[in-house]
This record gives sequence, C-alpha cells and structure tokens, in this order.
Amino acid sequence: MSVSAIDPTVPPSGPGCVECEQEAGWWVALRRCAACGHIGCCDSSPGQHATAHWRASGHAVMRTYEPGQDWWWDYSAGDYTLGPDLAPPMAHPEDQPTPGPEGRVPPDWRARLHP
Repeated sequence: MSVSAIDPTVPPSGPGCVECEQEAGWWVALRRCAACGHIGCCDSSPGQHATAHWRASGHAVMRTYEPGQDWWWDYSAGDYTLGPDLAPPMAHPEDQPTPGPEGRVPPDWRARLHP
C-alpha cells in the first residue's frame, strides 16, 4: 500500500453511501475511501458502490464505516491492511440502522444480498 493512497485529513462524504442516497437505494454496510472520504456500500449490498468507487477512481484503500469496527481493506492487494487515524467521524451515526437507511431496506433484504 502506498502512503499516498491515504489522506487522513479528508472527512467522510456523509452518513451513507453516496450513490445509494442519490438512487434512493439501501445498503448492508458502509466503507470509507481513505483517499477522498467517499462513502460507498459493501459488496453484499445491491449497489456494491465501494468496489465501484475503487475501480473508477483507483483509490484502493478503504476503512470500515461501521460503529465499533476498525478494520481496513486494500482492494489492490485483496487483503486487510493498516492505516492511520482519519478525520472524524469514524463511522455512520449509531442511530442509523445496519442495514440502512431506515425506511428504505426491503423486508426481504437477506434474500437480496450478493454472495
């Protein structure tokens, strides 16, 4: 992993997946780009926007954006990695459900997960 792949001063783009919010979609869990702060949804989510962000931008290092979690992922290496403290907040608001957002998650969401 290149140190230039991370900008610890950039805050997250918001409390939810950027693309899911634009499309009125929903997500299972959220990931934060360590280079630009983009919040995208995980690969179990219908949109898989965190991986799409990596492919479109080349920003390979992501950090979980879930409360109580602190792991990092390097898409280019296909493995967990480490990173520095990032600008807060470190997770979506604790009152935001997972999956989320509230009111847009279908009742059969488990049947819609990507393997």
